[in-house]
Amino acid sequence: MISNGTKLVRDSIARALMPPQQITVSEWSDRYRMLSSAASAEHGPWRTRRTPYLSEVMDALSPNSPVQFVTFMAGAQLGKTECLNNLIGYTIHQAPGPMMAVQPTVDLAKVMSRQRLEPLIADSPVLRRLIGGTKSRDSTNTVLHKDFPGGFLRLVGANSSAGLRSMPVRILALDEIDAYPGDVDGEGDPVALAEARTRTYAGRKKVVKTSTPTIEGRSRISKSYDEGDRSRFHLPCPECGELEVLAWRDIKYDRDEDGDLVLDTVRWACPACGSLVAEHHKTAMLEGGVWIAEAPDLSHRHRSFHISSLYSPVGWYSWEDAVRDFILASKPGETEALRAFVNTVLGETWKEKGEAPEWERLYNRRETYELGVVPAGVSILAGVKDGLQGRGPAELLLLLLTFPKAHQASKTEAGHALAASSSSTISTAAGVSGVSGVLSGI
Repeated sequence: MISNGTKLVRDSIARALMPPQQITVSEWSDRYRMLSSAASAEHGPWRTRRTPYLSEVMDALSPNSPVQFVTFMAGAQLGKTECLNNLIGYTIHQAPGPMMAVQPTVDLAKVMSRQRLEPLIADSPVLRRLIGGTKSRDSTNTVLHKDFPGGFLRLVGANSSAGLRSMPVRILALDEIDAYPGDVDGEGDPVALAEARTRTYAGRKKVVKTSTPTIEGRSRISKSYDEGDRSRFHLPCPECGELEVLAWRDIKYDRDEDGDLVLDTVRWACPACGSLVAEHHKTAMLEGGVWIAEAPDLSHRHRSFHISSLYSPVGWYSWEDAVRDFILASKPGETEALRAFVNTVLGETWKEKGEAPEWERLYNRRETYELGVVPAGVSILAGVKDGLQGRGPAELLLLLLTFPKAHQASKTEAGHALAASSSSTISTAAGVSGVSGVLSGI
């Protein structure tokens, strides 16, 4: 017969040898994450139910999810940076591996490390046991590099090509990507450089991009959102139960004769039943909220989420705050303030008004011509060819320009230029007396 002491030892050894129970990022956060008073207005244990819309975002980043790409386009005051911190903590503790976190600049990466990452580690005992402090004698842990059993975390700035191409990683967190430079050290798009670090991990990688959007047509986060399943967070109306998106057009309020907001008049008007809902209902509405994808066939690989600051939990950024900010931003001459409102509160791209940019005006004037024929009225034929190796067949872009007769050259000159740029046969339309050719190779 086995003694109680022997059974206790045997059971303890069996529990120690069992693989750890796989939990999701949101479950880990609720179980182990502590919010520091130095980094959060609400310090203490993390509670996902405070920000229910983050649960599905975080769980898409869990190893048991087939999703490889997550895009989170959001307004301010919604917890998206803490969502990334939870992913970092989870990876260190539950699924160790090589990880990179990218901020817009190296300086901001250092700030993120000191103000967000170090409190995350210091205030979460399970992480503190795995990572030594930057002031310890362990030289492998610095402000921008953290080693832990089974992996590491490298913090880099999008303005440093050396950091972006440093090493392969399985987890890539790209924060505020719309603030990244368009080109880094002449080596191209920093997002593309960073994503190249994940190629060797194929189906096991996790790439998450977060940002408030910027200008329509130039916003990286908006483009990435459109490439995913385009999910929006729908809340149940407390009156009719219909699931609806909180849209700015449905926020109603009264203003006095001076144009100022009348206190306690801000309401959300349900598009389904027309009921005017006060904000104190929002906590229950958030708890019943669901993400609904516009392109669900993409959800298995790329989840993309969009949410505005109108969803900010009660006690953070209120509907009344949003209305006051909008009234101020709507005053004459406050275009930049209105743009900031659209970007950081509504979480939407800003559409430039007025005269279109030069490239767009030129693009809109394009015309269709017969292939291989220079039409009448053309004085200069300009060609631009990409002749770099390794990019496949060279492509020739032809621009047809008209100039006064005094500037026209001979057909022979045009023919020489075309022969240097393409083997295609190009003829001139009847009645064209003089065409010159210009070739530029890049």
